[in-house]
Amino acid sequence: MYLITRWFGTFLFEKGKIKEKILFLNDEKKIAKNIQKINNFGILDEEKRIVKNFNRNNIIVNEKRLGKIGKYCEDDDFFKNTNLNPFDFGFSKDSIQKIMYTISSDQIKDDLKSIDLQIIQMINTLDDFIQTKNLLNERYEHWNSIQYSNARIDPLKKFILSIDTELSKIESLIEKDMNNIAPNLTKIIGPLTGARLISSAGSLKKLSLLPASTIQVLGAEKALFRYKKEGGKPPKHGIIFQNNLIKNSNRKDRGKIARLLSNKIILAARADTFTKNDISRDIKKDLKNRLNEIRNH
Repeated sequence: MYLITRWFGTFLFEKGKIKEKILFLNDEKKIAKNIQKINNFGILDEEKRIVKNFNRNNIIVNEKRLGKIGKYCEDDDFFKNTNLNPFDFGFSKDSIQKIMYTISSDQIKDDLKSIDLQIIQMINTLDDFIQTKNLLNERYEHWNSIQYSNARIDPLKKFILSIDTELSKIESLIEKDMNNIAPNLTKIIGPLTGARLISSAGSLKKLSLLPASTIQVLGAEKALFRYKKEGGKPPKHGIIFQNNLIKNSNRKDRGKIARLLSNKIILAARADTFTKNDISRDIKKDLKNRLNEIRNH
C-alpha cells in the first residue's frame, strides 16, 4: 500500500486504487497549518489515523518525514505516475485561490517574524560596521601621521570609538539570539561564526539540510567558482576557518579538521532545528577524540 499526502487530503492506495482517504476541511487556515507542519517535517494527525490499522512494513511512503509510519522509498514509480486532482474531491477554483492566498500570507508573516532573519540582518550589519571601522582606521593612521593633526583628527577618533560601542552591542544581541535559536551550533562553533553560517545558508533550517561538503566551503564561493573555472586547488574551508580549531592547526591537518567540524556542525544544526535536544556535550567529546587522532596520526 502507498501513502500519498497532498495539500487537500491524505490517501492510501492499494493495487493502484484509493483504499482509504481523509480529506482536509475546506478551511484555508486549517490547510495552511497542515502545510506548515509538513514543511517542518511533522506528521499530520490524519496521516497517523489513516494507517493506524495497518502494519508499518506494508506502507510505502516517498517523504522522509513519514519514515516513522511507513517504509521510505523515494524513487518508487508509483509516486511518479499517480496524479491527484483537488477538483475531483470537491475543491473549487475559488476555494483553491483562497487557500493559496492564506498560505502565502502566513508564510510571509512567519518569515518576517523569523529570528533567523533577525540574526542574518544583525550579522550583515556587524560585518558592515567592521568593514567601515577598518576603512576609517586606515584613514586615521594616514591622517595621524601628519604633523599637528591631533585637534583636527579628534572627531574621527570619537566616531571610531562609537563604532566599537555599537559593535559590542550587536555582538551581544547576536549571542543572545543564537543561544536561543541555535544553542548546539553556538556551543560547537561560536555565536558569530554560527550566525555567519546561517546567513550564508539563508536560514538555520536550510543550513541543517546542507551536506557537510557544502558547509565546509560556505563563504568561499568565489574561490570555489574560480577553481571550477580556472583549475588549481579547490578551497578546503570558508567561514569555518575563523574557528581556532582550524586556524591554529598545522596546515596539513586543516582539511581533515574542516571536514570533521562540518559534520559536527550538521549534527548541531539538525538538533537545533528538529529535536531541540542539547547534544553539544556529546558532540564536543567526540570532536575532541577525533581531533587527537588527526593530530597524532
